[in-house]
Amino acid sequence: MKLGWHRTNLNLTHTWTIARGSGTNLAHSVVVELTGADGTIGRGEAAPIARYKESVDTVEAFLKQVDARGLSFNDIEGSMAYLETISSHDMSAKCALNLALLDGAGKRGRQAVYDLLGLGFRENQHLTSFTIGMDKPEMIKKKVIEAEAFPILKVKVGVSSDKENVQALREVAPTKLIRVDANEGWKTKEHALEMIEWLAQDGNVQYVEQPMPAATPIKDWVWLKARSPLPVFADESYHSAKDVETVVECFHGANVKLVKTGGISGGYEALKAARKAGLKTMIGCMIETSILINAAAHLAELCDYMDVDGNILINNDPYAGITAKGGMVSFESAPEKYGLRVSPRG
Repeated sequence: MKLGWHRTNLNLTHTWTIARGSGTNLAHSVVVELTGADGTIGRGEAAPIARYKESVDTVEAFLKQVDARGLSFNDIEGSMAYLETISSHDMSAKCALNLALLDGAGKRGRQAVYDLLGLGFRENQHLTSFTIGMDKPEMIKKKVIEAEAFPILKVKVGVSSDKENVQALREVAPTKLIRVDANEGWKTKEHALEMIEWLAQDGNVQYVEQPMPAATPIKDWVWLKARSPLPVFADESYHSAKDVETVVECFHGANVKLVKTGGISGGYEALKAARKAGLKTMIGCMIETSILINAAAHLAELCDYMDVDGNILINNDPYAGITAKGGMVSFESAPEKYGLRVSPRG
């Protein structure tokens, strides 16, 4: 097995701003390639999250410690166990390698990853939301108009101008379904409840994601869950299956991201655990290429909701995979039949 990687700069169509971060027009990821002795190439991607002290530098530092002889397309579980001996964290880097391993395993077995997992994938069943980042009201209106084809919008909140921003969206799309993501922006249970009650008056809000910081005391989360008129979903509070007991106590649903779980293998376990516990499930993303977005889509059958628009928010995706015309996630036109079903453009 040979291991290689390179950095990829992703250009955002619009400036990207969320509650805990200033605006940016550029995101960074690391694309990994594992090449087997028979020439099989497995690709993966790391989209590191600064919130967890990860960056392209930490990803590359981890990859430099990996001995490719410890990895095998024929033994995903053993390969991931080997990576745990290098670091107990670095989840984004582990995610990239997990994806590459599963991509290679699927190609060798002439199966898509969703079939390797025994999940399958039903066409015309899975809608993704399209995310509207924070901005001035006029720019929010412009973004919403551009996203007219998407039946569900995800709106970033968590700042003092939340009501103004949501109202700007509603001027353009008065009845469209929306999901609200506060990214830990509301700091007290009282303020979170006040905002959720205000949002509930809208009538077309599906749920609110991570309204308060993950470090908020459990008793405050329990208080909010008991009073919230809208479902409350965990994101920063749910990293892996081991968190499920606390999440059940504090939330109605959980958002799984592959860069938090260490890849598809961990994401599969996190989604299964959440569903078994009675939680609603969703799969989310960061700003990513089609490698990671495709990877998330392979878990669609375990999800009640999908937010896999990271590749749609950029204008220089170097890979081709799923499409999301009208928000409908589809593998039908993916050029690759096996593995992650993603391939380089051109």
